[in-house]
Amino acid sequence: MSIQLYFVVKTPVRVAVLREEGSNSDREMAVVLQMAGFHEVWDINMQDLCSEAITLDKFQGLVFVGGFSYADVCGSAKGWAATALFNKSVQRQFAKFKEREDTFSLGVCNGCQLMALLGWVASDDDQKENSNSGVGQGVLLDHNLSNRFECRFSTVKVYDSPAIMTKGMEGTTFGMWSAHGEGRMVFKDQRIYQDLVTKQLIPVRYVDDLGEPTTVYPMNPNGSQDGVGALCSEDGRHLGIMPHPERCFLPWQCPWMPAELRTTMDVTPWFKMFTNAFDWCIDNV
Repeated sequence: MSIQLYFVVKTPVRVAVLREEGSNSDREMAVVLQMAGFHEVWDINMQDLCSEAITLDKFQGLVFVGGFSYADVCGSAKGWAATALFNKSVQRQFAKFKEREDTFSLGVCNGCQLMALLGWVASDDDQKENSNSGVGQGVLLDHNLSNRFECRFSTVKVYDSPAIMTKGMEGTTFGMWSAHGEGRMVFKDQRIYQDLVTKQLIPVRYVDDLGEPTTVYPMNPNGSQDGVGALCSEDGRHLGIMPHPERCFLPWQCPWMPAELRTTMDVTPWFKMFTNAFDWCIDNV
């Protein structure tokens, strides 16, 4: 299927897996993207963009991977965000990529924290208008209420939203790895949060055993309001998610599931997130 589509669209669909010093999960991410059909998956670091050895013009997809950029010594993803905001070349490339209508982006864990700092999700438009950097940050990823790093296979549920990567997955309830110390979404004010709720820009929430959004620990590993686990842009092209779908797209990566599923399931429901992204790129090439 991938080879046939390559000739149909004439141009290969390229996605950039972007990392910074201290990033991880880039290899898992590259594998799932390749399995989903992307013709070219590029391993890129921030220095490539800073030096303009590589630019984002040739890519339809941009993935900010998880990890601990600069060891999070200044706070989660703040060192990474500083590189993006204060290097003119990177700032220009990010802005151009984000505004193109044929692109999508995904930020996982550290990447989600970065997207929040850059205002790619949950943007505060009022602040953006008065900011020299053009960033309107409306959400901060703060320390987990447990005050410790949490690595858990947490149950999450997909909700109706414009997110292209969760299209057709509404109601899906399944485990997803979470691994973070600063994953609690703290919104600048309730106006921003209510706007996200009204516009259905919260595609994933942590849920309890009854499938209801929860703030109860440990089912909610960080204490985010109403179990918020992911945020997306209004057009659905940009998604920031704290748990790691790329770490559990194959059954053997999951610590538990019903026995009948383990023997009949080739991939987990989260693989569809990545095939959704590829299909969207094919439709928008």
